[in-house]
Amino acid sequence: MPVRIACVVEGHGEMESVPILIRRIAATLDVALTVQIPHPVRITKSKLLKPGELERAVQFAALRAGAGGGILVILDGDDDCPAQLGPALLARTRAARRDLASAVVIANREFESWFLAAARSLAGHKGLRHDLASPNEPEGIRGAKQWLADRSSTNAYSPTADQASLTAVFDLEAARLAPSFDKCYREVTSLLARLRAR
Repeated sequence: MPVRIACVVEGHGEMESVPILIRRIAATLDVALTVQIPHPVRITKSKLLKPGELERAVQFAALRAGAGGGILVILDGDDDCPAQLGPALLARTRAARRDLASAVVIANREFESWFLAAARSLAGHKGLRHDLASPNEPEGIRGAKQWLADRSSTNAYSPTADQASLTAVFDLEAARLAPSFDKCYREVTSLLARLRAR
């Protein structure tokens, strides 16, 4: 039986890449699992942090999820600490819709930090160098997008043009060496398990 997850994201790139990521993680659990993901709700982080705005986005997502569906909020931490911001946003999400299973994932720095953790698996993709290797602390780099651009034959990286393609191929297990991606993986698998149990 399919499960349905509605997402709240902040960027245009995540509109396409987050559904791909959820389906890839779901396939590691059960290749036969069908995950329905309606068009994500997009809201900038600066707006989302304002009182009432996350709650409004969660209500829109709930309409898309339907009864028995789930909600996933995923955004960049930038300079905020994921261990502090994540629980605060999760409490607000759950307060807005206690009837639906939900999860909040904060990428330490940027979504692209997860690509850096699995950089070797992206070698040769989207113009990235064939000798691409992960930096020592991928989540410690401020400017993961620029890091990717600097290692591209085109000297460019665009979340809108490139993020979904890289999300489709990066090594999930390698990326789990980045603590915030490991948290993302665990949160998505937990959300899927709760939805399947309903």
